[in-house]
Amino acid sequence: VAVSPSGVTAASATVRARRPADTAARALRRQGVAAVLYAAEIAAVVVALAPIVWMVSTSLKPEGQILSAVPHWIPETWTLENFRQVLAKYAFIRWTANSVIVTVIATAIVVVLDAMAGYALARFAFPGSGVIYATIISMLLVPIQVTVIPLFVLFAEWRMLDTFQALILPTTANVTGVFLMRQFFLNIPAELEEAARIDGAGDLQVFSRVVLPLSRPSMAAVAALTFVSSWNNFLWPLIATSSDRARTLPVGIAQYMGAQAGTSGSAPAFGPPLASAVMATAPALIAFFLLQRYFTQGITMTGIKG
Repeated sequence: VAVSPSGVTAASATVRARRPADTAARALRRQGVAAVLYAAEIAAVVVALAPIVWMVSTSLKPEGQILSAVPHWIPETWTLENFRQVLAKYAFIRWTANSVIVTVIATAIVVVLDAMAGYALARFAFPGSGVIYATIISMLLVPIQVTVIPLFVLFAEWRMLDTFQALILPTTANVTGVFLMRQFFLNIPAELEEAARIDGAGDLQVFSRVVLPLSRPSMAAVAALTFVSSWNNFLWPLIATSSDRARTLPVGIAQYMGAQAGTSGSAPAFGPPLASAVMATAPALIAFFLLQRYFTQGITMTGIKG
């Protein structure tokens, strides 16, 4: 079939004319998709932050303005009376100190143990390593409520109830941390460790001087997860503690709110419980924001290599 040169030229001109239009249409579609995604992200942020903003705002209101018919996001009258009542009536400082002690020690132990366990499972082939790893992963499916009664009986026999040891020891076996650290170590080139061994380094030196410096983002991610989880832990401290000697902040606040609601002859106050919730939430939020960059890097660098 013969095609004249003029026909080819006309077809080429048509294609060239359509190409900018197609490119502009694709760019417009991408911009539309990006706008929808940004709108969804903004909506998600607003929904997530709205309760926190309302909690902070309400904690700064006098009691008479909290239950007003018309809600106000910005207090008409600012007051710190709710915070003063919490600090004056209850052992808030003691609860906070207990939570800091338990959370910091538990986080440090978890990071060290999870790093060691993850490295052993990632680099050393020993009998039963696959079974051990499968058992660890299967523990992710076991809810904490199942372990509460055995833990209570165990620590009661050890006479360790209502102590910091009872609150710290059960949190040191962090299955999620072991999984994250193992996945991260699998992505570290083995040639780096082999080069260190050629230079005469032992396994402990390789782990402490080569592997751990490279795993700081992943360790920060494990630390952030452990800190928030330990700080907000409620069920086990509620069962394991019976006095302010070891009672943590979430348990103390819950009992404080229960005491407020159970007070006879007066309407329950909402300002002081919200003020205590603000003070309890602030340390976890601050720690997460400080470690946010490392947390994101650690999760990203973990990879999916199995």
